[in-house]
Amino acid sequence: MTSPMLRLSLLPLCAYVLLAQDGAAIYKTHCAGCHDHPVGRMPPVSALQAMSVTTILAALNDGAMKTQAAALTQAERSTVAAYLSKMPTTPAVKAAARMCPAGKNVSAAAGAEWSNWGANALNTRFQSARDAGITPAQVPSLQLRWAFDLGEGSTPRSQPAVADGRVLVGGDTKLYALDARSGCTYWAFAAENAVRTGIVIGKARGSNERTAYFGDLKANLYAVSFESGRLLWKTKIDDHFAAMMTGTPALDDGVLYAGVSSYEEVMAADAKYPCCTFRGSVVAVDAATGKQIWKTYTVVADPVNTRGPSGAGVWSTPTVDARTRRIYVATGDNYSGPSTKTSDAVLALDAGTGKMLWSQQATADDIYNSGCDMHVAANCPATHGNDFDFGQPPMLVNLGDGKRALILGQKSALVYAFDPDDNGKPLWNRRIGEGGSLGGIQWGSAAEGDRVYVALSDLRLGGVADPKSPQGYRLVPDPKHGGGLFALRTSDGEVVWSAKPPDCGDRKPCSPAQSAPVSAIPGVVFSGALDGHLRGYASATGAVIWDVDTAREYEAVNGGEAHGGSIDVTGPVIVDGMVYSTSGYGQWGGMPGNVLLAYSAR
Repeated sequence: MTSPMLRLSLLPLCAYVLLAQDGAAIYKTHCAGCHDHPVGRMPPVSALQAMSVTTILAALNDGAMKTQAAALTQAERSTVAAYLSKMPTTPAVKAAARMCPAGKNVSAAAGAEWSNWGANALNTRFQSARDAGITPAQVPSLQLRWAFDLGEGSTPRSQPAVADGRVLVGGDTKLYALDARSGCTYWAFAAENAVRTGIVIGKARGSNERTAYFGDLKANLYAVSFESGRLLWKTKIDDHFAAMMTGTPALDDGVLYAGVSSYEEVMAADAKYPCCTFRGSVVAVDAATGKQIWKTYTVVADPVNTRGPSGAGVWSTPTVDARTRRIYVATGDNYSGPSTKTSDAVLALDAGTGKMLWSQQATADDIYNSGCDMHVAANCPATHGNDFDFGQPPMLVNLGDGKRALILGQKSALVYAFDPDDNGKPLWNRRIGEGGSLGGIQWGSAAEGDRVYVALSDLRLGGVADPKSPQGYRLVPDPKHGGGLFALRTSDGEVVWSAKPPDCGDRKPCSPAQSAPVSAIPGVVFSGALDGHLRGYASATGAVIWDVDTAREYEAVNGGEAHGGSIDVTGPVIVDGMVYSTSGYGQWGGMPGNVLLAYSAR
């Protein structure tokens, strides 16, 4: 007979086992059909396991899985979230964060900055030799200076920005201001939802004080004091329940230009969800007050059919043309028909009024949602596209003799050049890979002089046997597919050189895909990969001159341990002798992590 004390001691264990069984049952009934067989942008179960309980619950309660979770009670949602998450429910005890001394910055850089997404308004992601503070000869000697823990369960999605000796970066729902040299913390601001964009640092019209601007998962745009972290204003720029911000806002002459994207196309995998009603847009906001100046939708609404056309979200930052006072944005696919001419396109808008001046489409009739991959006939048209979004902004480059071009890569694996001064007339296109829903060219390219540098994703997922998995296998990245870096001539798209994809070796899981934005300085191109490595390539030849493996544990300057992993979504930022990069994007079966890394050659 079991003693009373033993029975009492077994109660917590029994409760845990029952919770796990209930969570497994809920997952199998309501979730496994999609996440055990993910397609398109649907994350595999391994990605869910790398999320915190709080993150999973947010998706179920008010996020991408809200419709799918509608039949679940709050207790059932909590149970399945606890079952899925492999993150510790009780955070490890950390040492106190290292706070910066009050007063002036510890080490303010003399004018050097990377204060927006693309290093400049043209989004070329090229940093001058003066602001970079690093020569090609110094790059091979770059060493880790400090690491910052962005928070357990946090997936790095926010590219850092640097100005006045401070680094600003988002981690989950926090925005941090750190010292550029030491990593000590000046302040931390708590946003309403997860920070999904990079940060732009600048001044509102008539102000001498710097302000930090960024967006979140629910399409809120924030203005925060650069000096103190105090909230100045918050504006919701779109009321659609699935609207969010992924592209960093652009700031020019006291006006913020922000694109709106959404997660609605993922919801279409549920046959009960009537797809789709979201329309992408660009919003101009007064940087001083947060008041909307104008809003332009990328899709014209049908007054009769509310379920289409839809989509054409703006996933990336706008590009500002000071010469013509125009804003250029790139759009995604249509979620539902009829197809529009403004999807998978580059649009030119008047900066003052938002009037659409021209639209140049790269891929016609690209109607796609997750219902197409899940064979949900109610949401996917009989003839549908391939999900060939533009995830990166157009770079505005000079071709010489007064001619210019807008150059950008697409998920089709095609690089395009359009003439901004001739209604977006196509100049050339160049294929560098196969393309696909998770492949092709993703988040950002770089341009220097007569060359553009383009990284190839072409990520593929495959199945491996796993007796612990309900279906007997699990999806992992293909270690032999994807990746590569290309230098193209701006005038005609000819390949100047190409660097072969990285070799995953014995690392598991691993993918050589290079989805992250590329960054360049004179003589060197930096590119991160899903294999966890950040590499520097000689811009003349494509030879690798620096290679650091970020997928390891770190002693964080803000206490405790942080860990790196796959690099995706955000690109390296180079300022005043330092290289900053986030690491740990595990969304597509990659290696999860939660760290901001700072490297220095001195």
